[in-house]
Amino acid sequence: MKISVITVCFNSASHIVDALHSVDAQTWPDIEHLVIDGGSLDDTLRIVQQHARAWRRVISEPDGGIYDAMNKGIRLATGDVIGFLNADDFYTSPESLTKIADAFVEPSLDTCYGDLCYVEPDRPSSVVRYWRSTPFMPGLFLRGWCPPHPTFYVRRRVFELCGVFDESYRIASDVEFMMRVLEVHRVRVRYLPELLVKMRTGGVTNRSWRNIVRQNREIWQALERHGLRPSLGAFIGGKLWSRGKQFMIRPT
Repeated sequence: MKISVITVCFNSASHIVDALHSVDAQTWPDIEHLVIDGGSLDDTLRIVQQHARAWRRVISEPDGGIYDAMNKGIRLATGDVIGFLNADDFYTSPESLTKIADAFVEPSLDTCYGDLCYVEPDRPSSVVRYWRSTPFMPGLFLRGWCPPHPTFYVRRRVFELCGVFDESYRIASDVEFMMRVLEVHRVRVRYLPELLVKMRTGGVTNRSWRNIVRQNREIWQALERHGLRPSLGAFIGGKLWSRGKQFMIRPT
């Protein structure tokens, strides 16, 4: 089973080396790593070139934004299973992709996801939030729930069935995609209670209150678009409850 890992980047020289090292350290033997660069002006490409591998492919050209770049990666990927690792993120263990591959041994499984930690940008050992997910049940997206996207891996056939990222959503297309896969198409999914990825804080969504509001507005629009009939109280309450827990618990 080949796993395609797609890393989208733009001017990511400050931290991309950690993402590269964590992919290089994976014990799963059949990996394809696609680095989709938006035409970086800093040292991103030089760093990536210093970590050249036979199974790493680099594309650098202007794009229409993060979801355009992600869709480009999907079109180029040749793996049986496809997932994303952001340029600021890294796997928690050399076994992360092996755990994902073990889940997909079951032929009928379409997608799986696990847990994620937010860490301080310059102190990745310092946990800020622990995103411990839960098994999916229909209706959870109505309560503000979604899996951590950097842990969300799908078989190629899922993109063929459900489509790729909808670029009309500028900041929440990853949430809308997972919503479409799980709530609308109801593919077979498994939650892995494993800490798979660490993510640095300061990403686009959480960079400002304005972006947080914009993302949640887009999620609400996606719920309505897919006929899921959200309740504002349940949505906001679920969001506050789940986010609050992330600051209170820590991984063991």
